Amino acid sequence: MQVTSQLSPETIKQILTELDREHRIISVLPGGGFLNLEYELPFLLIYRKKTENSDVGTQRLIKSGASYLIIGNEEFENYQELLYALADMLSAKFNSYLLLEIYSGPADSEKFIIKAPAHKLPTTLEILSSEISKITSPRFGMLLETEIKQTKIRQAEGELALLDVERVKNLGGLLMGIEVPPVYRSPEGKLFPVFFRQFRNLFSKAIHKAVFDFIRVQTSSGIASYYALGKRKIHEEVFKIDKQLTEIESSYQFLLLVAPVNIQAIKKEFFESNFENLLDYHYRLLPIDPDLLKRKLYNLRIDEIDDPALSYLFSEKREELDQQITMLNERGTSNFLYSSIRLYKGVENTLKAEARGILEKVPEQIAENEADLMNALEFSTLARKEFEYFQSQDPGFKSKVHIRNDVNILMVSRGELYIPADYKMGRTEANALIQHEIGTHVLTFHNGKQQPLSQLSVGLADYDPLQEGIAVLAEYLVGGLTANRLRILAGRVIAGAALLEGADFKSIFNMLFREYGFSKERAFNITSRMLQGGGFLKDTIYLKGLVELKEYLENDGELEALLAGKFALKHLDVINELTQRNILKKPVLKPRYLEHESVNLRIKSERVCPFQK
Repeated sequence: MQVTSQLSPETIKQILTELDREHRIISVLPGGGFLNLEYELPFLLIYRKKTENSDVGTQRLIKSGASYLIIGNEEFENYQELLYALADMLSAKFNSYLLLEIYSGPADSEKFIIKAPAHKLPTTLEILSSEISKITSPRFGMLLETEIKQTKIRQAEGELALLDVERVKNLGGLLMGIEVPPVYRSPEGKLFPVFFRQFRNLFSKAIHKAVFDFIRVQTSSGIASYYALGKRKIHEEVFKIDKQLTEIESSYQFLLLVAPVNIQAIKKEFFESNFENLLDYHYRLLPIDPDLLKRKLYNLRIDEIDDPALSYLFSEKREELDQQITMLNERGTSNFLYSSIRLYKGVENTLKAEARGILEKVPEQIAENEADLMNALEFSTLARKEFEYFQSQDPGFKSKVHIRNDVNILMVSRGELYIPADYKMGRTEANALIQHEIGTHVLTFHNGKQQPLSQLSVGLADYDPLQEGIAVLAEYLVGGLTANRLRILAGRVIAGAALLEGADFKSIFNMLFREYGFSKERAFNITSRMLQGGGFLKDTIYLKGLVELKEYLENDGELEALLAGKFALKHLDVINELTQRNILKKPVLKPRYLEHESVNLRIKSERVCPFQK
């Protein structure tokens, strides 16, 4: 970062030289000014610095762009010369260059005023007007007005002209002005923080979409999407917040802490008593103090992040962690179920109908001969072979297998595989589970670890449905999604719906065992998982995720794009944006099954999973 004490002709020349050499410049300028400029982007957002607290919030509106200038309250004429020089230099590179000044209107304004040559930019201004018209007033809940003014006066009322419009035009540039209604603060100048974030995010999206249209029509730039117009470099403080969020989540293992440690004793007593006696669930001691962890969580200054995409992701994640920590404190109480409903969104009627249809159409398969089953040790050998396959793609890949007596489910936690000591499975099921647990969960953990944002390894908020949808699809693609496995996914949804209707352990078990024909072992496993903690709805998302993924793929979605880390389908636009801004990377590891052309054709076919709506 450069620090420029004055904007003389020499320092302006130095700025241009540095920009030409490094293709990016960050510079502190006189009078509290600041320049953040990307050489590859043919636009610049501009704001004139006001006296402290006289224009709360407005300056932050331009900081979501990759190229912006804050004009300090000294040397105004020199700032003008800097802008002329930038327009001259960069319009020569791109054939045109857009200078866009943002300023706030009167305190009682409810209208955006766009000042620009409308006859020259019809589609750009149409897009801008349309997008910012989606912003509502917090006072009346109505859409804010938008007006386009064909005028050469582009500055705020009472201000000096930022630049001479004709001179800018002769240099190949174009100057626009946008007057923003300051509805994000009170008449006394106090910011409404929650609404401001919403306002800023929508406004930023509108600016980027309009600027992209200008770039596409008026310039020679090869930028492919408006997603690429955000910041190319993240401030170190943002990385610190990302790391702190990950550290908070890594301080506890949510699934392990929710799972009972005495599940084998519960099962033995329940079966020996002819499904009558049910022991209490016992849980591991908490390794964290929930109150202290929440304090740490809400000390993070996520509200100060000016990048809309990252602010959105981090705010969502903080809320999810808050819910998880609350649930750990509620284990064994009725409140746990209420928190679980909030976290996993309950069970929709359409999903329940899908599950019931599967159970009605797909019969239970007869269990395989005990002698043909694979034990935990044999399965761990298969897992290590898959680890070796990943190491052939990335020598830096590392993971471990744990065979444990105190876990009741096969699972991946922090990229490592946990196998119950008494776990047994058929050969076909084993190959499917390798791709479920390792080919999906371990793989996306490692791919996420290679990203600059650590949240992509532990998972963005609500990432579970997509993760489990991919994992179940992987089972199908390797020919291992058996009838019993599909029935289990459907049974979990039915069990979850029954739990929400007030059913207890015994009634859910009997429903699955007697009404839907599950074996007593499968009925117990489904029920015991659903009732752990006090009512844990996570298992309902496996089928939900598969249904949503099926719809995504049938609409020409790409499976490989979903393997760059752990995130939800709703995050795809943000993931694409951050990738195009060169912040995120493409996946390092690919699952074994994508090597086979027949599998890729299967993904592209209309029937991407073994059931239809």
